Amino acid sequence: MIYGDTNKVGKARTVVKFGFLIGFLTLVSCTQQQTVSEKAWSVQMAESIMARQPNVYDEWDYVTGTVLRGFEELWRHTGDQRYFDYIRHTVDSVIDSDGYIADYKLSNYNIDEINEGRMLLLLFQETGDEKYKNAAAILRSQLADQPRNSQGGFWHKKRYPYQMWLDGLYMGSPFYAEYGKLFDQPENFDDVVRQFVLIEKHARDPKTGLLYHAWDEKKQQGWADPETGLSGIFWGRAMGWYAMALVDVLDYLPESHAGCGDLIAILQRLAVAVARVQDEDSGVWWQVLDQPRREGNYLEASVSCMFTYALAKGVRLGYLDKAYKYVSKIAFQGIVGRFITHNPDGTINLTQICKSAGLGYGRDGSYEYYVFQEPRAENDGKGTGPFILASLEVEMME
Repeated sequence: MIYGDTNKVGKARTVVKFGFLIGFLTLVSCTQQQTVSEKAWSVQMAESIMARQPNVYDEWDYVTGTVLRGFEELWRHTGDQRYFDYIRHTVDSVIDSDGYIADYKLSNYNIDEINEGRMLLLLFQETGDEKYKNAAAILRSQLADQPRNSQGGFWHKKRYPYQMWLDGLYMGSPFYAEYGKLFDQPENFDDVVRQFVLIEKHARDPKTGLLYHAWDEKKQQGWADPETGLSGIFWGRAMGWYAMALVDVLDYLPESHAGCGDLIAILQRLAVAVARVQDEDSGVWWQVLDQPRREGNYLEASVSCMFTYALAKGVRLGYLDKAYKYVSKIAFQGIVGRFITHNPDGTINLTQICKSAGLGYGRDGSYEYYVFQEPRAENDGKGTGPFILASLEVEMME
């Protein structure tokens, strides 16, 4: 079934128009770089990660989970066992034979800790080893007791009371939905939909369609608007996490579920807003989405990869109008042309990745905080994992 609000998509077409010119110019550059290797960009990035980190990661972490999501989809797409083995070796390095996760503390109620749990579900389904099921059950029990605000929204962490962050929708919801499908817990689907509906209701700006990074129900945090409880900036990667969460959760919700249409409508509204703020010169997106070329702002790789993945997947699965195919293809050309560099050993790098950003504990949520106080990194997993995902989706368009 094809879903799409053609009226809203039409508003995004002004952004698409520039694509045919920029697409031609950047395609020349991308083609020249591609001749360095005949391998797909997704494969080049995965092999570069494995070359840099042959012993993978040694901690349970949402960044690790993000990288491994790229490896999962690459394994499914290519059938190359190396990628599955990399996932399994990584996960096995941090859980024991009974499924206990090293250094994981349920009592922290940190929703970031849920993200890598998606790999547990994959490994259990592929191997049947009960340790993966046991570990996943621990994470599910965290969600069962995760503190919530008065409307049922998950706190981002126990130490962030009454706060919903866009990031958290990606960290918890896809695992929650997949767990519900795998272990026949349909009540999970209702709760997942609730999280998206609630954060859009409170965090979406009606003028731009963009969503603020976070919402404090109690309106007590220093970064929160005293009337709305919202933070003050449209941070790119926060919306990127949110966009990826939407298209991934829809993989597990039954099409007959009442909330499925709600999530697709949210995705369509989001796509219109995202296309409007796509940079007209480069095809990618800014660290602070709505303030291009303001002093300090910069074109940022992770959000560009995340939006490209979400838009391209949304088109492939019929949730978004085909106009977004061009938005995502132009974006990927911009990513390769602007953010990818090559090393003498044949590996590649992804540059211009915001290392981290958050709110509270000395982080005031101002424009200056997002663009000046947080460093930029190269090959950070918050960018490289989504790069693999974006690359695969664009490759499937060819």
